[in-house]
Amino acid sequence: MSQTTPQAVRYGIIGCGMMGQEHLRNIALLPGASVTRIFEPDDAMAAGSLALAPGAQRANSLAEVVTALDVDCLLVASPNFRHAEQLREIAALRPLPVLLEKPACTSLADVRDLAELGQTYPAPIWVAMEYRYMPPVTRLTDEVHSAQNTGPVTMLSIREHRFPFLVKVGDWNRFNRYTGGTLVEKCCHFFDLMRHMTRSEPVRVYASAGVDHNHRDERYPDGTPDILDNAYVVVDFASGQRAMLELCMFAEGARYQEEISVVGPVGKAECFVPGPGRFWPTHLGEAPVPKVVISPRHPKGPRDLDVPVDPVALAAGDHNGSTLYQHQRFNALVRGQGRVEVGLGDGLAAVLMGLAAQESARTGQAISLREGDFSLQGLPPRH
Repeated sequence: MSQTTPQAVRYGIIGCGMMGQEHLRNIALLPGASVTRIFEPDDAMAAGSLALAPGAQRANSLAEVVTALDVDCLLVASPNFRHAEQLREIAALRPLPVLLEKPACTSLADVRDLAELGQTYPAPIWVAMEYRYMPPVTRLTDEVHSAQNTGPVTMLSIREHRFPFLVKVGDWNRFNRYTGGTLVEKCCHFFDLMRHMTRSEPVRVYASAGVDHNHRDERYPDGTPDILDNAYVVVDFASGQRAMLELCMFAEGARYQEEISVVGPVGKAECFVPGPGRFWPTHLGEAPVPKVVISPRHPKGPRDLDVPVDPVALAAGDHNGSTLYQHQRFNALVRGQGRVEVGLGDGLAAVLMGLAAQESARTGQAISLREGDFSLQGLPPRH
């Protein structure tokens, strides 16, 4: 029996730095997919991008990409502080399906503006929350939602012990005003996972954080970096569930980069996710394999389950294969064969949680997400 050739999908790329190039490597793995236009102002990054997508043309503006007739959908992977303005420009020019890199935006004003835009935008907007699609995280999420080995989950804990922020073009990721702050830029992934796993809405956030070790001796035209390098964040949910994030960005010596645990009255389930393979010390041999651990209360005795990742997907990026799995679903959506799994409302809720955590760390006060500036009211519906 002959197989049907997948419908061609032509991508236009807005921003092609480090993360944009990871997307290019993964788009290249999709049958029938191609990149036709790239807008990247930095010459070195543009050259690297065109080497990965030799059939693409470099555009001189966002508008040139969006209005090109050989573009079916858009990937926005520009610096965080550009996302909101670029999405508004896309909406005005030609509202195509968009895969929007996280965070969706970086300020309270832009959250409200994009929430309004989302009510009328006629095409799908998918926010790129890659962590949902890491195989061990997906397996853990299935455990949470089935409740078979845990019962109804009461507590959720996410620990990320990792390397400091990498160097980006123009060093924009050193400053809160460009990133939204570490708890937005980096941790929106984890706040999204909390909402996704609990299937509930957060009502209160409390954070304690600091700038204690990283980037303190760096100086830029914009001044001294103010980006947080460690934090604890506690989140209360309307369901009564509680979640905690522990972030440390000077702990790259750890075996696993992410450790997530969920606990209910029946048992505990955990997943362990290694960091990017290219950072694993070669003298230690092969990089660790992700795993899930199931620990029932009765009978006691944890069970370790390896969750290996397809080597092709693993080699295409730094996110445990998740970028490919996310692209497969977005590509199906563009072809009319899927649905939005992480919508604009999900992305904006994660930003609000991060902004509230930043404010809590600044003031020492718990921040309500039910009322006031950080309220989740009025966001597009969750997916």
